[in-house]
Amino acid sequence: MTASKNNVDMAEIAMFDALASRWWDPAGDFRPLHQINPLRLDFIRQRHALAGAQVLDVGCGGGILAESMAQKGACVTGIDMAESPLAVARLHLAESGTSVDYLQSTAEALAESRPQEFDVVTCLEMLEHVPSPTDVIDACARLVKPGGDVFFSTINRNPKSFLFAIVGAEYVLRLLPAGTHHYEKFIRPSELESWARAAGLELRESIGMHYNPLTQEYSLGPNIDVNYLMHYRHPAES
Repeated sequence: MTASKNNVDMAEIAMFDALASRWWDPAGDFRPLHQINPLRLDFIRQRHALAGAQVLDVGCGGGILAESMAQKGACVTGIDMAESPLAVARLHLAESGTSVDYLQSTAEALAESRPQEFDVVTCLEMLEHVPSPTDVIDACARLVKPGGDVFFSTINRNPKSFLFAIVGAEYVLRLLPAGTHHYEKFIRPSELESWARAAGLELRESIGMHYNPLTQEYSLGPNIDVNYLMHYRHPAES
């Protein structure tokens, strides 16, 4: 395999493999993913109808987002490089009665065999876990159809995000296991926008995701200082 196909951090893979059995516990280590998933899902489906759409979820993990998009009528393919979360995702399909095609693959490898196949490509909470996010962004741009939509979410890199996303979330509030994130891998919105533009994607919207520790609820809003989502569109061919 080429280096681009091996754009994985084995320490990150091992961490998510070790936590795989807890993926579908809404009160466990992945509780924040369960809490933010309705927000993520609504953000996506308000910008692209999911019923009948061919959707790819890059870095699908245990399948929380992938299943929810399939339940809205999308034909979903989920890819990840961690074996254990994929096994958990497949097992959960038997409980939910949902259909998702789960594959162990990188986005770069899939882009070589299935270019321009998907109406929607999602890559959420994943870019900050790979050695080369630019390669993933480029692959997502190659995987989406002309006129299709791509959604990224990640964490900004600044003192506030270090305080909130690492110190607060992992060590004070214990919303996530300690060591989940590494500050040097956080991505400024300007960086993501530059990489996506170079890949041929056009920015349509950016929005922040916020956590209120008093109400223990998440919401979307204009401030993108910490967690944020970006919606891109691949220009339709003329």
